[in-house]
Amino acid sequence: MSQSQSTQSNSRDDSMNPRRADWINATLAMFWSLPWPSFTERHRPYEFESGISQALLELEMNSDLKAQLRELNITAAKEIEVGGSRKAIIIFVPVPQLKSFQKIQVRLVRELEKKFSGKHVVFVAQRRILPKPTRKSRTKNKQKRPRSRTLTAVHDAILEDLVFPSEIVGKRIRVKLDSSRLIKVHLDKAQQNNVEHKVETFSGVYKKLTGKDVVFEFPEFQL
Repeated sequence: MSQSQSTQSNSRDDSMNPRRADWINATLAMFWSLPWPSFTERHRPYEFESGISQALLELEMNSDLKAQLRELNITAAKEIEVGGSRKAIIIFVPVPQLKSFQKIQVRLVRELEKKFSGKHVVFVAQRRILPKPTRKSRTKNKQKRPRSRTLTAVHDAILEDLVFPSEIVGKRIRVKLDSSRLIKVHLDKAQQNNVEHKVETFSGVYKKLTGKDVVFEFPEFQL
């Protein structure tokens, strides 16, 4: 390359540098202006999940649940407020292990609520919602979306997880004047004494996970 060509190339590079520098500076300024969580906020979820894992480990070591818990694991745990000053603990478990958890869930919840006094504990399977296929996505993905991965199916399954061991025997949707919806869920009357004190927690957790309002009732059906 001749000296004149080299000089011309360098002049082109130099003319671009200020513009590129301005772009980089603007990007960095926007990046550093983002609201970064504090050290405590970043580590709190991990510390909380570690506490849940430790509680389950202690139950595995010191109770007759050892054989069952040894084969099980959780995917996440979260603490939320469910109205007033009450808090609830949501423990997420793998979908394939849900039935195994439910076999010991009554005993497991009782033991965990002793350890985390004043907080209700619920178990929910960690499900994934697949978006509704569009015309473009249908051509790329030939596999049909399973019904169990639709938003409606996942929300219905979450509801069933929350109220276990009670069963849902009926459901109605009430549309208010402002077009908002309220789901009325009828639970098995035989389980009223066991779960009635938790229905407010169920409503709060369901609202947190799905954004939907729900109330629970124990109607007496007459034949």
